[in-house]
Amino acid sequence: MPAAPAARHLRLGRWGEQLAVRIYRRDGYRILARNWRGRCGEVDVIAVGPHEVVFCEVKARSSVRHGSPLEAVDRRRRDRLRRAAAEWLAGPGRSHGDGMAVRFDVVGILPGRIERVEGAF
Repeated sequence: MPAAPAARHLRLGRWGEQLAVRIYRRDGYRILARNWRGRCGEVDVIAVGPHEVVFCEVKARSSVRHGSPLEAVDRRRRDRLRRAAAEWLAGPGRSHGDGMAVRFDVVGILPGRIERVEGAF
């Protein structure tokens, strides 16, 4: 029996996040959290490099039938990610952001194509 559409969607999202994490690790970032959830929303990937903390929204799609993955990160999603990032940075014991820049990335994934937009907003 084929997987339900919701189950396929969740698997696609997890697969996309795994690819994004591999890209960040390959580029020397340390992954601090995956699917971090606070009162303000969820952050797919939180990574730290030598000079910045990166909050990443990952969008994986099986096709462009409903638009590109990057187009799916609309103003509402960007605002929610900013609020969640501020909440994470203000959390107890979080010194990762002290004196470091904060960057918001979007990773768009389609079959055979991965695009990371650094400083997307």
